Amino acid sequence: MKFFDTSNLRGDGFGGLTAGIVALPLALAFGEASGAGPIAGIWGAIFVGFFASLFGGTGTNVSGPTGPMVVVFAGVFASLSGNPALVFAAVVLAGVLQIIFGVLRFGQYIRLVPYPVISGFMSGIGCIIIALQFARLFGHEPENGGTIPALTAIPGAIADPNFAALIIGLVTLGIVFFWPTHWGKFLPGALAALVLGTLLSLVLQGAPVLGAIPTGLPSFIVPTFTEDTILVVIEAAFILAILGAIDSLLTSLVADNMTRTRHDSEKELIGQGIGNTIAGLFGAIPGAGATMRTVVNIRSGGSTKISGMLHAVVLVVIVLSLAPLAAQIPHAVLAGILVKVGYDIIDVAYLKRAHRGPRWDLVLMATVLGLTVFVDLITAVAVGVVMAALAFVKRLADTQLDEVVTQQINTGTEEELALLASSNNKVTLFDFTGPLSFGAAADLGHQVRERVKEHASAIVLDFERLTFIDVSAARAVETIACDAKEAGKTVYVTGMNEEVADVLDGLGSDHCIPSDTRYANRLDALKAAVAEVTAASKKAGGEAAPAA
Repeated sequence: MKFFDTSNLRGDGFGGLTAGIVALPLALAFGEASGAGPIAGIWGAIFVGFFASLFGGTGTNVSGPTGPMVVVFAGVFASLSGNPALVFAAVVLAGVLQIIFGVLRFGQYIRLVPYPVISGFMSGIGCIIIALQFARLFGHEPENGGTIPALTAIPGAIADPNFAALIIGLVTLGIVFFWPTHWGKFLPGALAALVLGTLLSLVLQGAPVLGAIPTGLPSFIVPTFTEDTILVVIEAAFILAILGAIDSLLTSLVADNMTRTRHDSEKELIGQGIGNTIAGLFGAIPGAGATMRTVVNIRSGGSTKISGMLHAVVLVVIVLSLAPLAAQIPHAVLAGILVKVGYDIIDVAYLKRAHRGPRWDLVLMATVLGLTVFVDLITAVAVGVVMAALAFVKRLADTQLDEVVTQQINTGTEEELALLASSNNKVTLFDFTGPLSFGAAADLGHQVRERVKEHASAIVLDFERLTFIDVSAARAVETIACDAKEAGKTVYVTGMNEEVADVLDGLGSDHCIPSDTRYANRLDALKAAVAEVTAASKKAGGEAAPAA
């Protein structure tokens, strides 16, 4: 396969040009919101966009600063007091971690995060972005970084607005939310808001503006850290790496659905890692696969990695030639654009219908959302994944217990069912299906004991469909067999494969299972069990044995 596919140069050219134009106002806004400055956002879009496309595994992916990445990076920037060597050490390390994720093929596991968790933290990030920008719409700047200071600054900003900034911000919001879709094909709403809002500020004087923006190429930054900051840097890098990986792979899935292709997850992580590593070395904010820019690229004709690389080249031309003009852009304009970005990140479609779905998923999503906004992202995702895993195990265990304890009486051939019926409920069959989860194993012994304690004289354990057994399940089998032995009931075993037998033997969990009651098939085991209880019944009833 060719490294560069030049069969669609015209479509890739138009896609890259359009994606670059769309990326301009977003990169400026993300850079300003991060604390590193608008130019850091532009160079983040350039470095991550170019190298992630060059080395990535999704041909149409356009990468750059995204809302989730900027929220985390802004927190890192504030916690490290804006020290470039420390802040961008975290970015470089995050890129290296993403490369390691790709080499170790972690992409397949990152994609296992449940949808309610993804929905919750993405919606939480959207809420954070809106909260951080709300005061700026009124011409004020929160005194401290973080969600809580931003929320506490809102009442004061509303009480004492800068009317020029407020009008410009409202106009910007009106443009980005209500810009006609068919106009957006020729002039994206965010770019229109950037231009029109800036022009309006020339008439309405007094709104805070960006001010002088550095021009030229970025300077090389040597990453460093101290003993006091190493843990902060490592934690920040890990969060950025995980979040960037999830964000990028989700965007890749969107691209796959639109183009009917299949991306390479591991290669995509390596490409994103290379892009973020280089971005960190030059003082640019980190990025990930950007869904909106990727969609614009695809709809404009882009189909290969060339389009994503051209999007970065377009931004280079803009930053080297038009950076002085950006000094006049009001903060309120960028705030309005970011409010729209935050709204788009919130999973409104799911929130509208969540009450019609499983209540547990809604609780999970709301929990993750709340933790994202008021605690931190890594806690939110960790708690969400653990809660989702426990809920899944519980549902799986309930299903397995139901199959083992309740439904086995309706399974089997006519001859097997007739044998069970002839035993007058003295023989009970338990049909294990596998793998048997540890969640079901925890309660299995109790359920079986309750089922057989009154009538059964013999128990048949059918392992034919049990493909795998772990320690928890082995101990459950041991409990069942030993309880039966103590109660004077015989345990018959059938269909046990070699792997299951080795596990039980190795753990010593089969010591209560007689060696002479193990059968290759279920019918033979049932016949032996029925014969035993029948003989015992005759003996108990005082019937004489037939003459020899």
